[in-house]
Amino acid sequence: DGHQAPKTRRSNRHDTMIKTVAIASLLASASAFAPATFSARRVTSVHADAAAEDAAPEAPAYVASPSMPFLEYPPNLAGYVGDVGFDPFRFSDFVPVDFLREAELKHGRICQLALVGFAAVDLGFRIYPTPEAYEGLTSVTAHDALVEYGAMGQIFLWTGLLEALSTVAVIQMMEGSGREPGD
Repeated sequence: DGHQAPKTRRSNRHDTMIKTVAIASLLASASAFAPATFSARRVTSVHADAAAEDAAPEAPAYVASPSMPFLEYPPNLAGYVGDVGFDPFRFSDFVPVDFLREAELKHGRICQLALVGFAAVDLGFRIYPTPEAYEGLTSVTAHDALVEYGAMGQIFLWTGLLEALSTVAVIQMMEGSGREPGD
């Protein structure tokens, strides 16, 4: 019994240390989402005149995003329908918003088609004549069977070709043709 007491004490210390490290890491990661505080450099009266001459124009005031008040409002979203300032990764600073809208609409439509296709297989819809290898497939087992027999490669080829052709319209939209994203 005398040998087990120090072992238990060590394991309690180890558990306490693990909990302390876990809590510290959670607090550190939470602090990454806290808004930054802006502090201006103080100017003494001796250097006030020199500072006034060298002063840069004032930075615009911090504007909080309506949807995420702890983040700054992304200015590139202004004027778009449904703008609530939601761009937490600031993609709009690097990629034109019209391109992002086009991609979002396209991905949404592909997901809708995928959901309909997933449900259609289990409801018994088939493309006839159905190859013998595809008999009895469910929506869960269909993917692996279609990859094995090369059908997914065909889908990848044709959707890739359609995507390449639609790039022409996106480029024209980005050059100001008047086309709206998703049209």
